[in-house]
Amino acid sequence: MSRPEPGGSQEAAGARTRAGSGPGGAGGVSGPHYGRYVGLLAIVILLLITINTIATKPNGAAGIAPGQALAPFAVPLATGSLRGDANIATQPDQGSAGRVPACSVRRPDVLNICQLYEQGPVVLALFVDGGSCSAILPELQALSSGYPEVRFAAVAVKPDRGALRGELRRRGITVPVGVDEDGALVALYKDASCPQLSFAYPGGIVQSRALLSQPSAATLRGRVQQLLSASRARGWRPASA
Repeated sequence: MSRPEPGGSQEAAGARTRAGSGPGGAGGVSGPHYGRYVGLLAIVILLLITINTIATKPNGAAGIAPGQALAPFAVPLATGSLRGDANIATQPDQGSAGRVPACSVRRPDVLNICQLYEQGPVVLALFVDGGSCSAILPELQALSSGYPEVRFAAVAVKPDRGALRGELRRRGITVPVGVDEDGALVALYKDASCPQLSFAYPGGIVQSRALLSQPSAATLRGRVQQLLSASRARGWRPASA
């Protein structure tokens, strides 16, 4: 599957490889009847615990830590016709991550996080398409009109694109919503919740800890106000000011 590139499409770059590990065994002395079966049972239980841990909390993380930079990415917009995996490259010719650096992908049908944080403070939501996770979208939409200096955006992970488009139309969502078709941003953004909201200063440095569940409207508004105030305290001013 192709990745977003500047000025046109790209040929398939190949599947993303992911590292994995398997369980190891340990030798021991067993009795003539039961020892080897007890040992096998212990290995099976350990394997099941490992699988459950990976499945329920894939990276054991809680978003990008304050003071660190948002990871660059460019993904197709849900409302456009461009299809492809997330470009997460930080340098040219980075294999399956992308042929060109993600920050250089500037197209009207692409959501580019670098382009957003160049313009002002950023609130980014990652969510799985389905269930109640997308309920964050109307909240972002409501805040976008009250805080025009802040750039609000969301990315749906492995969505049903047709259903997502229908939901955006039905709810009148105009904030940019990207599509992460291969789930690359889950590991990149240390996402172990839905939705996950990141708050970053202009320039892309994370301002505060991520929110890891659907916040109340008052909580989210308070965090946005804190982000805006902290950005101004650092000397940032909107371009129109």
